[in-house]
Amino acid sequence: MTISNAFRKTDAVAVSKEQLIADFKVVVADAEALIKATANQSGEAIVGLRSKAEQSLAVAKAKMADAQDVVVEKSKAAAKVTDEYVHDNPWRAIGAAAGIGLVIGLLIGRR
Repeated sequence: MTISNAFRKTDAVAVSKEQLIADFKVVVADAEALIKATANQSGEAIVGLRSKAEQSLAVAKAKMADAQDVVVEKSKAAAKVTDEYVHDNPWRAIGAAAGIGLVIGLLIGRR
């Protein structure tokens, strides 16, 4: 596997995990709002459902924190690999940066 393929796969995984974490945070916030909205409701069924939902949210938050830790670790690993690559191949890194800058300049110049 080449370095660029490894970066693309790492980036895709990190982006999808970050998106999953963001989506999951929205779901957790909505569930918490629902629990708070039904706090004044009475009845054994609602109390039991609220308790079960709170337990599920606690588990979900713990899993979300674990997933977030994994994303941070993988991001740090990708940054370390990138740093090592740039130190080992400075002229390639400069060439790649110049090429990307040239492409961006051409694209901006067309508008």
